[in-house]
Amino acid sequence: MIKEEIGLFNDLLSNTVLWIAVACWAAAQVLKLILYSIHSGKLEIERLFGAGGMPSSHTSTVCGLTVGVARIYGLSSPLFTLSLVLACIVMYDATGVRRAAGEHAKVLNQLLFSDGESMTPSQKALKEFLGHTPLEVLGGAVLGVVLGLVMPV
Repeated sequence: MIKEEIGLFNDLLSNTVLWIAVACWAAAQVLKLILYSIHSGKLEIERLFGAGGMPSSHTSTVCGLTVGVARIYGLSSPLFTLSLVLACIVMYDATGVRRAAGEHAKVLNQLLFSDGESMTPSQKALKEFLGHTPLEVLGGAVLGVVLGLVMPV
């Protein structure tokens, strides 16, 4: 039993595609923190784990995953097809539905809290950092592809 668990753990640790995806996510989140800090003039560590912003970490992750799968299993493999389709869905969703939800949240927050009254403890502003602009998705895609190409497999 323990030997099987150690084997599974070792399999995860040696999964190159997984590490490429994790590195792409981490790099995007760190870049997002740096760019947000430069743009806003303040350091908000929460941006390391938040959604939205430049570059898209979801896009970076799935693009790095797709490139890693292509490098290891080839462009004709079903795993590559699955990864590519997943990447397209994630990028479409980031610029479509999730971005619209973020825009709706901004409008709702303005309507709910524009009268100058402060929020009560039970009221909470909606998250506005949802979705991405096409440029943020492109930034995530470039980051993911580049890291997917340069990381060792």
